[in-house]
Amino acid sequence: MAYLITGAAAGLAAGLLGIGGGLIVVPVLAVLFASQGFNTETLMHFAIGTSLATIVFTSISSALSHHRREAVLWPVVSAMTPGIVLGALVGGVLAKFVSSSGLSHYFGVFEILVAAQLVINHQPKEHRALPGRLMQSLAGGLIGLLSATLGVGGGTLTAPYLIWHRVDIRHAVGTAAACGLPIALAGATGFIVAGLNIQTNLEWASGFVYWPAALAIIATSVLFAPLGARLAHSLPREMLRRVFALFLLLLGLKMLFGS
Repeated sequence: MAYLITGAAAGLAAGLLGIGGGLIVVPVLAVLFASQGFNTETLMHFAIGTSLATIVFTSISSALSHHRREAVLWPVVSAMTPGIVLGALVGGVLAKFVSSSGLSHYFGVFEILVAAQLVINHQPKEHRALPGRLMQSLAGGLIGLLSATLGVGGGTLTAPYLIWHRVDIRHAVGTAAACGLPIALAGATGFIVAGLNIQTNLEWASGFVYWPAALAIIATSVLFAPLGARLAHSLPREMLRRVFALFLLLLGLKMLFGS
């Protein structure tokens, strides 16, 4: 039931504010897994790996939705994907060598920064046109690396990068949604590979992906994301933005200082 509620909350947040569900899924799974007796040395690895597995499925739905509205710049997705895949794979595998507490602190800082961005609502100023395919791929590599080690889909990083390069915000969001799929696929694969030789007592786990949690979260997040999108047109978005920022701030502080 807790996994189902987590998925519903992540879906609502994604629909309401366009914020990736990983920002909710990772810290909540960390708490849930701790209460279930997961090994503290690999607890965050399972939270991040499982979050990435859920994003594989939700990003497909999101990308198709944006594609139907002709908001995905597929040449940009094509240029960034090689770097994204390599960066996300490396990030997933390298996370094995970072302690669970280190990953928790890393994620906590990131979550607090996102909360601050929600309050300030700063949009990056246009800089210059998109570079060539090589530089786009290199940027994708960095985005994939950071996103995979955080367990997020990359929209938080990809969209500002594209807006900075004079991409219309509608196309930036749609293209970032499409880029979430290779990030999640490669990142989840990296966490599966990294955890294959780790001894656990968990059934239904592949490496650092715990499938009972992943499937339950997918089931409700896919259902509640459209509801969140509909509510976004009737609820005061500025108030929602600030309330959600406070929620993320509390989660971030929990990740930094919680036991």
